[in-house]
Amino acid sequence: MNSQLSVKLANLPDEPGVYIMYDRDDNILYVGKAKNLKNRVRQYFFLSGNKTEKVLAMLSHVWDFRYIITASEADALSLENTLIKKHTPPYNILLKDDKQYPYIKVNLKEEFPRFVSTRKLVKDGYKYFGPITSGGSKAFLDILGQVFPTATCKLNFSHLPKNFRPCLNYHIGRCCAPCIGKVTRQQYGEIVRQAVEFLSGNDTAVKQILTNKMRDASEKLNFEQALQYRNYLTLIDKLNQQRIVVLNKAVDYDMFAVASNGRNSVVNHTMIRMGKVIYSDNFAVSDAGIDEKQTLSSFLMAYCQKVQLCSQLFVNVHLEDTEQLQEAMFKQTGVKLTVICPKQGDKKRLVDMSYRNAVEYLTKSQSAIDRKYDSTVGAVTQLKELLGLTVLPKRIECYDISNISGVDKVASMVVFTNGSKDAASYRRFRIKTVEGANDFASMKETLSRRFARLNDEKFGARPDLIVVDGGLGQLEYARQAMSEAGVDIQMVSLAKREELVYTLRDNQPVFLPRNSFALNLLINIRDEAHRFAITYFRQLHGKNALKSVLDEIEGVGEKRRLALQKRFKTLDALTEATVEQLQEAEGITHPVAVSIRQYFHPDETHSH
Repeated sequence: MNSQLSVKLANLPDEPGVYIMYDRDDNILYVGKAKNLKNRVRQYFFLSGNKTEKVLAMLSHVWDFRYIITASEADALSLENTLIKKHTPPYNILLKDDKQYPYIKVNLKEEFPRFVSTRKLVKDGYKYFGPITSGGSKAFLDILGQVFPTATCKLNFSHLPKNFRPCLNYHIGRCCAPCIGKVTRQQYGEIVRQAVEFLSGNDTAVKQILTNKMRDASEKLNFEQALQYRNYLTLIDKLNQQRIVVLNKAVDYDMFAVASNGRNSVVNHTMIRMGKVIYSDNFAVSDAGIDEKQTLSSFLMAYCQKVQLCSQLFVNVHLEDTEQLQEAMFKQTGVKLTVICPKQGDKKRLVDMSYRNAVEYLTKSQSAIDRKYDSTVGAVTQLKELLGLTVLPKRIECYDISNISGVDKVASMVVFTNGSKDAASYRRFRIKTVEGANDFASMKETLSRRFARLNDEKFGARPDLIVVDGGLGQLEYARQAMSEAGVDIQMVSLAKREELVYTLRDNQPVFLPRNSFALNLLINIRDEAHRFAITYFRQLHGKNALKSVLDEIEGVGEKRRLALQKRFKTLDALTEATVEQLQEAEGITHPVAVSIRQYFHPDETHSH
């Protein structure tokens, strides 16, 4: 321990707050909260026998710490969560968006509510059902369409033309057509009520309806449709088989259990709705907290913002900051959540079940957890050492250019945070000023636009390292953009073929070991940027091809072209659309739909 730390430890206040651990290069390693800053921070440096391997690993890099005093422990929890999101320290719990299960949501305040699938939970007034882990949300929406024929379109029913015709869903029995008044608002509301009851766990009526449909389809020799109904029934039965024997009542619980072996920690979440286990998953977490209580508390604080939880959360360890945690979660979510550590009864057995799942995952997946750490946080640390970087590259941005003969030029920006994909931060660019297929100039334009928005929080945090796809040429143009913008950010390029790394220090490549986690991280980032750029190019190129074709069809003006582009997105989708589906686009009358269909399929006959 250096003398600076000794002096600061002796002068810590006896107040709640947040402490921040730094390495020698002033990089943030860990953010923690404390009811008493003096007691908590001193634990890291003076408790000799109780430190986990993860804490010891972090302490080997700690050079300094700072702290922020807060008015209460709840405020400390909120500030801790905010700072973790902002700085993404490598030794904190970081929950990514790449493990989001789908939900089904409905706005019951609408005149004619629609059921839609989503992977994001937001405060939008909708009622959410899920997460859906068996069969996916599409299967459940299909079941809703078969049994509860509600609207799926986005039309405003109060602003439709007099001669409006219902879409194909009405004709095949998957919509009750409120658009043309086939049902009253009260009748539609009853259909929605029954659908909500089904999504809430009462599936008796649905199973009977699907069984009758399956028998009817089979009697009509429509075996493919009968098989589909049987698959729906199997899916519902699969959920029913997860019913917990000890529960004889329809209850909603969320169970959380943390298990640790000193090196790694795992948190299990078991979700129970209507007396059934509908979800159980394990999360390997990286956290340098003093104990499991601190790890679980930090996990819950981050997790409650990602998943819709019920009002009661049951945990396997008694959290000392329970009241403060509840207050902080309420500030974040607007939902009152109660955290309880049960001592006996059904709830204790359920928490124990959750703990057994966490322990099993920790035991059987130890090597996988270690590999994930080595290929993410470990790879970032290794990259800093091998390339001689001055700043730990926690946020890495990689750029790639895509075009064909200079047409529809696009660029991609992908982001990896602590070595893991951060898909929510990805961005796409359309090249605006470059003529022809000039990848060098396109890279310069892209980075110039990025540097102009370095302080725009909506665009993302400032990168610690920029990676450009290519060799010295691309790197030089990227350097020019940075120089003209007057900023200073670490920057390298990764050339294909030999996978050589070029830096701004000189023109000589850096040979990273072929089996190093650092090189594999750079390759993964570069490949992801290439994939993202190609995907955007194809999408844009397809839209332009669609526009060109529509301009040639008689009767399709600007408004109708835009409506068709909005409805069908790609040329392939438009080509395969039926006359009825074409009419679903705003402003497309039957004669125009026939003309469009005949343009793509001249051998077909249609009546106007």
